[in-house]
Amino acid sequence: MRVLVVEDEAMLADVIAEWLRDEAHAVDVVHDGLAALERLDVNDYDLVVLDRDLPRLHGDEVCRRLVGSGSDTRVLMLTASAEVTDRVAGLSLGADDYLTKPFALPELAARVLALGRRSRPVTTPVLHRTGITLDPARIEVFRDGRKVALARKEFAVLAELLRADGAAVSTERLLEKVWDEHTDPFTGVVRVTVLKLRRKLGEPPVIETVTGVGYRIP
Repeated sequence: MRVLVVEDEAMLADVIAEWLRDEAHAVDVVHDGLAALERLDVNDYDLVVLDRDLPRLHGDEVCRRLVGSGSDTRVLMLTASAEVTDRVAGLSLGADDYLTKPFALPELAARVLALGRRSRPVTTPVLHRTGITLDPARIEVFRDGRKVALARKEFAVLAELLRADGAAVSTERLLEKVWDEHTDPFTGVVRVTVLKLRRKLGEPPVIETVTGVGYRIP
C-alpha cells in the first residue's frame, strides 16, 4: 500500500515510516496538517496515519476535509489522549480507526494492514496466475507448488503485477505503489527488482517487458 504518515514528532514519524517500509509499504512523511493536505491533493494514498494534534492545521480538520472530499483513503488517527470522548470525536469525523499513544509498532502495522484490506473491493485474497500463487496475508509465494522466497520489494512488485490481471503495469505505477515519493523516477530500481524476481520465479519466464509501458504477467 501507499501510506502517508502525518506526525509532528519527527523522530516518531521516522520510526513509524521505517517500520511500515519494512512491511513492504511505500511511505511518505509530513509533519503538519497543511503539508498533509498538499500531499493528499497530489498523490493517491491507500491510508493516512494521522496524528490528531498537528501544527498549522489540526488533524481533525485534515480528517474532515479528506472525508468531505469523498476520498477512499482510510484514516488511522493517533492521539496522546486516552479519553473516550476524544476517541468518539475522532471517529465521528470519519476516521476509520484510532490508536492511543504510546502504542506498540506491531499493533500499528497490524491495524494498517487491516484497514488496507478494507480499502479494496472484496475479492479472493490469494492471487493466482500462470502457476503463481501469492498469499498477501501469509506473505507467501509459490510457483507450480514450489515455495519461492522473495524480498519485501520483490513480493510487493509481484503482487501489483498479479492484481493487474494480465494488463501492463507501468514503471511509474510500481514506483508509486512499492517505493515512495523520494525515489528517483529515473532510477533502475524497478528494472533490477524485476530481474531478481524473474530469476527467483525460474523457468519458463512469466514476467513480460512491454516496451515503452512497463511489465505484465500475461
